[in-house]
Amino acid sequence: MIEDVRFYDEVEDSLLKFAVILARSGGKWVFCRHRERTTLEIPGGHREKGESIDEAAARELKEETGAEKFSLRPVCVYSVVRDDGESFGMLYYAEITSFEELHSEIEEIFLLEEPPVGNWTYPEIQPKLMEEVRRRLEVR
Repeated sequence: MIEDVRFYDEVEDSLLKFAVILARSGGKWVFCRHRERTTLEIPGGHREKGESIDEAAARELKEETGAEKFSLRPVCVYSVVRDDGESFGMLYYAEITSFEELHSEIEEIFLLEEPPVGNWTYPEIQPKLMEEVRRRLEVR
């Protein structure tokens, strides 16, 4: 069970296991739907062995949205606290200017004016990540 979501300016690089990317394209938020789910999620995933966290973010954004041309910048570190400990990830913001066809486990992407209220894959985490990006970058 998730106890808390926390935000940090930085942590030791070796602690960063995930990259999550809040992205926009044409002034709309980009969300994706996994083939096995009906809910929407923010693009992101695990860092692979030997990969920098920035490389993981770019790879996950491409894989999960089909982003072809984009800018990507780190926002902050986030953590998810569970009863068995705290796991860390880097939160990014991206502007996508072009897409290619999807070739992954993602069924489709959605460009939305507002987040999918009540239809998040990870409702205890994703709205907090969105709120933090909006707060830090003043993106509406």
